[in-house]
Amino acid sequence: MSFHNQSILPAARKVKDLEKLIKLSYEYIVILDTHISQIRPVVDLAKSHGKKPILHADLIEGLKNDEYAAEYLCQVVKPAGIVSTRAGVIAKTKQNGLLAIQRLFLLDTNALEKSYAMFERTKPDFIEVLPGVIPHIITEVAQRTGIPIFAGGLIRTVQDVELALQAGASAVTTSNYELWKHFEHTGRKGER
Repeated sequence: MSFHNQSILPAARKVKDLEKLIKLSYEYIVILDTHISQIRPVVDLAKSHGKKPILHADLIEGLKNDEYAAEYLCQVVKPAGIVSTRAGVIAKTKQNGLLAIQRLFLLDTNALEKSYAMFERTKPDFIEVLPGVIPHIITEVAQRTGIPIFAGGLIRTVQDVELALQAGASAVTTSNYELWKHFEHTGRKGER
């Protein structure tokens, strides 16, 4: 099942990427690599164009990535959701009723097993698996946790997207503009 009829969650790295993105039909978008002084204007810009921005809390320069920062983001900036690797940020995001997306970096089996235990405690709304080009791990994480998966990182081709979706990802996060355009009006599994 796709995420709100989106097989792609486009991720804007820079303001110029956001300017391209707001012209596209995606409802949910991810905002990466911002500065503390840019957060509110960027989120407001996205919202003014009918977008539901998801902020990557770990990539906001000048903002400590902790529960207090999450509280500020949730209550003052008010994005649709927050992405983070930190359990405390995920817990605070859920407490505030926003989408909580916990990022999982696939390093080795030990790290993966520790992550499973953490997901049982944090119960994020979604898990973003990175890199997203390992289909059998996407399937495993989805089955083992029962939590919907986003695949991200190293997604470079249409085939990468399709393989991640076939493996069970609800959507693929990517900053690749060509993939945004390719999948813009696409339903699940590449059907237009």
